[in-house]
Amino acid sequence: MNARLSQPSSIRLRREVAEALAWNKPVVALESTLIAHGLPRPDNLQLARELESIVREEGGVPATVGVIRGEPVVGLDDAELERIATTDVPKLSVRDLGPAIACGSDGATTVASTALLAARAGVRMFATGGLGGVHRGASESFDESADLTTLSRTPIGVVCAGVKSILDVGATLERLETLSISVVGYRTRQFPGFLVADSGFPLDWCVDTPAEAASVLKSQLHDGAVIIANAVAREDQLDPEVHWRVLDQGLSALREQNIRGKAITPFLLDFFRTQTGGASVEVNLNLVRSNARLAAQIAAAL
Repeated sequence: MNARLSQPSSIRLRREVAEALAWNKPVVALESTLIAHGLPRPDNLQLARELESIVREEGGVPATVGVIRGEPVVGLDDAELERIATTDVPKLSVRDLGPAIACGSDGATTVASTALLAARAGVRMFATGGLGGVHRGASESFDESADLTTLSRTPIGVVCAGVKSILDVGATLERLETLSISVVGYRTRQFPGFLVADSGFPLDWCVDTPAEAASVLKSQLHDGAVIIANAVAREDQLDPEVHWRVLDQGLSALREQNIRGKAITPFLLDFFRTQTGGASVEVNLNLVRSNARLAAQIAAAL
């Protein structure tokens, strides 16, 4: 059974999620784009269920976010998870939510739209893999993820492994500062590089425990997000030399094939998968599992 929010009326909550929020129990939002577009079938559905199990192991309630028949849902049930994982659904960022709702479409929510819907439902923690950010060459293309501007006005804690290393990490960190989005390392003073533990950029702040991370969230004086940067374990990271070599090759392939816009990220992620013999996918899986566990621990501390 499901419960509907009175404000806003357009978001449906799974009953378990609604009850957890009402009783101030820990809830962790999870995105559905990773399920629909980030992994091959049937691995995607298996991971979706595994992430929810990890949150439960830490005493939290999982709330995977998506759009079903034009209805935004915070807390997909298992049948809806399977629907998202096994059918071809569009990727929905914030700007796509209105058209998808009006058209009665299914859809997988990105970091931006997941954060927005979860925060409006009252969820305070969100676990994902890597954030979007400023693309290389953005000074000419103006290609920047909606994740950044959305998080600047969305009060939620986001556990991630940094931003995708195919992006311009330095420019992304500059934009995060401009947008007043707090970035805190979890047991690290170096900003993570998604598939590698260290992007090469230092951080001003770090915390060592879930309770300390929760304290940062409680201390926020504005409605922006707090990014908790949780680096992939060094023993699990992609070999840094392989990572940077494959990235250079992938960027060259982009230019040669004149790939632009939305096609860049999926192309490069698939390029990494093929060139590393699937090793990049294993790293991605490990870091997402770690982020879900940490997010649940922080949610419990909140």
